[in-house]
Amino acid sequence: MCGICGYISRNRITEDELRAMNDTIIHRGPDDSGVELYSGKDGYVIGFAQRRLSILDLSPLGHQPMTTTDGRISVVFNGEIYNYRELKKQLSDYPYKSTCDTEVILASYLKWGRDFVKHIHGMFSIALYDRENQDVLFARDRIGKKPLYYWLEDGNLVFGSELKPIMKCPGFKGQIRTSIIPRYLYQQYINAPETIFENVYQVEPGQLLVFNQGNITKEKYWSIRDAYKDNVNRKVESYEEAKAGLKQRLKKSVADRMIADVPLGTFLSGGYDSSLITALAQENSESPVKTFSIGFNVPEYNEAEYAAKVAKHLGTEHTELYIDESEMLELVDSIPQYFDEPFADESEIPTMLVCKLARQNVTVALSGDGGDEFYCGYNIYDRAVQAKKLDGVGAIVNAVGQIPLGNEKLLRKLPYSVQAVADNRDPETKTQVSAPKYIPAAHAFISGREEMDQRMTYAQYMSREFLEDGVFPCKYPVESCYGVENWQVRRMLLDMDTYLPSDILVKMDRAAMKYSLECRCPIMDTEVMEYSFRIPHEFKYKDGVKKYILKDIAYDYIPRELLDRPKKGFSVPMDAWLRGPLKDRLIDYSNESFLKNQGIFDAAYASGFIRDFLVKGDGGSGSGANFSNLAWSFFIFQQWYEKHINNN
Repeated sequence: MCGICGYISRNRITEDELRAMNDTIIHRGPDDSGVELYSGKDGYVIGFAQRRLSILDLSPLGHQPMTTTDGRISVVFNGEIYNYRELKKQLSDYPYKSTCDTEVILASYLKWGRDFVKHIHGMFSIALYDRENQDVLFARDRIGKKPLYYWLEDGNLVFGSELKPIMKCPGFKGQIRTSIIPRYLYQQYINAPETIFENVYQVEPGQLLVFNQGNITKEKYWSIRDAYKDNVNRKVESYEEAKAGLKQRLKKSVADRMIADVPLGTFLSGGYDSSLITALAQENSESPVKTFSIGFNVPEYNEAEYAAKVAKHLGTEHTELYIDESEMLELVDSIPQYFDEPFADESEIPTMLVCKLARQNVTVALSGDGGDEFYCGYNIYDRAVQAKKLDGVGAIVNAVGQIPLGNEKLLRKLPYSVQAVADNRDPETKTQVSAPKYIPAAHAFISGREEMDQRMTYAQYMSREFLEDGVFPCKYPVESCYGVENWQVRRMLLDMDTYLPSDILVKMDRAAMKYSLECRCPIMDTEVMEYSFRIPHEFKYKDGVKKYILKDIAYDYIPRELLDRPKKGFSVPMDAWLRGPLKDRLIDYSNESFLKNQGIFDAAYASGFIRDFLVKGDGGSGSGANFSNLAWSFFIFQQWYEKHINNN
């Protein structure tokens, strides 16, 4: 687990400048660093740098950049290759010098060329330089566990595990991509391949990108859509067979992720996913597994007492820490330092706290991330079922609702829940039902107009042809690409493509790396993900019970009474914060004169929106009653801007 950065450029970037870029991500790898420059053809210089968090082979033999014995291939790599032992046996003719997994990447590339990514399994972002053909390859793991950004301009490319090395690169302009802001305000994160900056992108999950003397080619070697289509027709018809097959693969995945030369533990919230992963880890360990939980002094948020009972039942070495609101609030200021583009999922704060707790005792932690998306765990999936049932009625209400009634159409006089179903007419976004005013409000932060039409075809989206004012649609108009009639399954696949890699995994990566902690996610093992698509949906969502098959496996290890309860999850009282301890800063951030000078938001609209939001919080009747998420997203953006743009 490390951080990487570098460049392929005709512009002069010195070794000292690259070292300074590399040191911006020292939190990702405090144990070692490496910087090397290579002379390419046609005036190009290739610079590779890495910060190392030693997990496998703690000796200097794991130092990066790493080069083959013949000097042909050099690599920097962030992550873990879980099948490296099997590959090492298969590629035994390579002259290995270490016991780390990095050398297996070199051996795999020499054997299979660009197809090497199809043979390695794990979480990774890789930059590899082939002197023979002058290719510089960039690869990201299948689900996007490890991040990889790149700035492409004037035939030069600069890359990094985070945006900080790119922002530190000489000549970086840092021009804000305003077209992505409405979607960010609405979704609270930025989805790959986009970023907050112009000409800066993310390598997508499951993508291989090749740069050769100014030219770029891209290919998808794995995708959720293709993996689903390749496996859905190979259904495991027997429930018992499906359960046994999933259990077997989960056990192997957990065992693979327990290979480390440093202390290891698990996050244990007391929910199904983390409890199951902990149970499998304990089954695979000869000594008590270290487990970690955060408790809250607010009963409606607290699950620590349940986690403690699960830990006692499993016999783990359990550590819990109770925190209060003030401790969470103190972390707000650190958000832009480690989430170095706007990211407004408020559960990042308790996630940072549990990572901090774990890092005091371990260097690697297993998590239960991925269970909700792959096995139908979110409440939004219940709502997808309801939305489909009401869709026909919604079409009728929409048609009737166009009748004028005073200065408004009849539809706008109806309850918001009815409007949401009636407005849900775009076939490309059927599972993404939203409150009627939320999307217009998000767009109005840029345009000042709430009445904008949000429809966009899938073809327009894929060709990056935007609406007239040049902004991304807030929803993802891509649902037809999955070829799935079941709205619940379609929404799950969409979340696997968007919310999971760009929110859940970003949150865990940045929170863990803040404390130099490696987080591993067994449920997102390649074999486990692909097998999940062979499991009939009715085994995941049965008689209204979400995650049915995953829960059934958990019951093999943990009594039902310790697990069966409403899910609470990580959360923070952001509404109370924005109208309380953060109120003065929010007012400053939304000052109309400040916004005009900033030149990003529609100053009059944004200032008025926040004013109304706060008036409602003071007991008034402003229109900001139900817009806490938008206000929080705006606050986080402005906090990020203050840290990374205003301070430069």
